[in-house]
Amino acid sequence: MATMRAAQVTEKGKDFDMVERDIPEPGEGQVRVKVEACGICHGDAVAKYGWWPEPIDYPRVPGHEVVGRIDKVGAGVGVWKAGDRVGIGWQGGYCFECSPCRSGDFANCVRPDITGLTYDGGFAEYMIAFEEGLAAVPEGMPGVQAGPLMCAGLTTFNSLRHSGAGPGDIVAVQGVGGLGHLAIQYAHKLGFYTVAVSRGKDGEALALELGADRYIDSAAADAAKELRALGGAKAIMATAPNSKAISAILDGLGPNGKLVLIAQTEEPIEVNSLHLLVGRKSILGWYSGYAKDSEETLAFTRLSGVKVMVEEYPFEKVNEAFEKMLHGKPRFRVVLRMGR
Repeated sequence: MATMRAAQVTEKGKDFDMVERDIPEPGEGQVRVKVEACGICHGDAVAKYGWWPEPIDYPRVPGHEVVGRIDKVGAGVGVWKAGDRVGIGWQGGYCFECSPCRSGDFANCVRPDITGLTYDGGFAEYMIAFEEGLAAVPEGMPGVQAGPLMCAGLTTFNSLRHSGAGPGDIVAVQGVGGLGHLAIQYAHKLGFYTVAVSRGKDGEALALELGADRYIDSAAADAAKELRALGGAKAIMATAPNSKAISAILDGLGPNGKLVLIAQTEEPIEVNSLHLLVGRKSILGWYSGYAKDSEETLAFTRLSGVKVMVEEYPFEKVNEAFEKMLHGKPRFRVVLRMGR
């Protein structure tokens, strides 16, 4: 039987092992995808270190920023066919049996299929995907650019357009990194008055180049005070996983403003309840989206000219690439490039 390479976590917390596996066969409602590229996301650490409320079945192959091409279609699949170029994100499929699924509320599916967590993901040359988790990827978009849009791009774009902010409103982006560099561009292209906030002067030139109308160096100024002087932010996008920085900027919200948390922090975020009570402010958590949201993210990115900045690694360097991502060393997104 033909085999493929896969990078699997054999035990919780262990490094990835590069192994040879049989190329899998798709079941009913599934397709097999030959993987072209797969981004490495902080969410992949959930699979590696077991940071999930339910037990994870090891060995597990992570990877949920996947772009590839369908090479085999299982029974009962509808519109998808061999040769279609597709992307697969975090939310891979749904049970269609529980009460939320029957009512169309897939966000509360009791047994969701989560790519790279409840089933094997894209750190492999081939993977199985559920048809409801597939997003069509434009032929002209490079896989290493499209991969991060399946999670990082989707999350930033989707959270911005659901933040309650409208064109002309002040939107602050905390952090100018893997998520932040995308959030700044999306905010600018969506017509917000975009304020980038980061520590130090190093990120200023880039933030302005990406479309920020203003840059605040949080090491030299009180970012919350600066935002209030502008009238207060309608939304603050928390993209850098720094609890202290997020806590410090919270009071920069204006009336009815929202702090949208899209970065996972290891330490608790401190909240002064008075900051929320005065002005009816709130904190909103947001992650990911559905396949349709992925397609809309891809379309908007392409039409608006948003640039996805990546560091590419060959597949065999998965451990090096993961460690660099985990410790915040890459400037932007890390992507594995498949192929022997």
